[in-house]
Amino acid sequence: MKTLNNHLILYDAECPMCRLYTQTFIKSGMLESSGRAAYQHLPENLCPLVDRQRAVNEIALVNTATGEVTYGVSSLFKVIGNSVRFLKPLFENGAFLWLMSKVYAFISYNRRVIVPGSQKDVFGIQPTFRLSYRLLYLAFTWMVVGGLLTAYAHLLAGIVPAGNAYREYLICGGQILFQAVVISWVAPARRWDYLGNMMTISFAGALLLGPVLILAHWVQLPAIVCTIYFMAVAGLMLLEHIRRSRLLALGWALTISWVVYRLLVLLFIFLIR
Repeated sequence: MKTLNNHLILYDAECPMCRLYTQTFIKSGMLESSGRAAYQHLPENLCPLVDRQRAVNEIALVNTATGEVTYGVSSLFKVIGNSVRFLKPLFENGAFLWLMSKVYAFISYNRRVIVPGSQKDVFGIQPTFRLSYRLLYLAFTWMVVGGLLTAYAHLLAGIVPAGNAYREYLICGGQILFQAVVISWVAPARRWDYLGNMMTISFAGALLLGPVLILAHWVQLPAIVCTIYFMAVAGLMLLEHIRRSRLLALGWALTISWVVYRLLVLLFIFLIR
């Protein structure tokens, strides 16, 4: 790997995902060993040209020789393009850069609900909250989760009553609305943080069903095996819900309502079969 010298990337120390990929840049040799720093620990006078709020929203890359600063996907492409030269023309393409900037913003503005960090020692400047990107994240995860659950429901035939093509979408969407009401009553200030975390849990759980869905294309799996696996995934989701609720200091109310909703849905499914 060709190293990008005389550059410093400023990452979010409160974001586990940011710590991971910037550390990967260092370990792979894309950046010097001293080429990353947490913006939370950066002295005010070290990089006077850095827009500190923008650096919180979009990862900043500082040229320590010239003082030039790039942000967001341009920072990532500059690091990667320097090492993987054949990708550089693609990274300089205007249409591709625009598209990836939107993907980057989608991830960046939702990063705290995708991989949450500790709420202790929170830095004064926080990522700008963009409701449009949070709503887009909720819609995206809802569609993916609904689609995967619809596909998986066929593997439970004989144990769980089959439903129409829209049942899983309605269940998932209903969960968002149900929990939105509860969080608005318990802790309205954390509404969008909680809903984002909840849908990340659902999204991760749906992805865990993927291997069984793929295997089912090649092997005839008994419905009981698929049901047991589904229950195991649901158990992991419950544990993760408890963990994230603790990180958000929300107590047990949201976890209880999360479980109650699922039990009510299950009861309803069996009653109307």
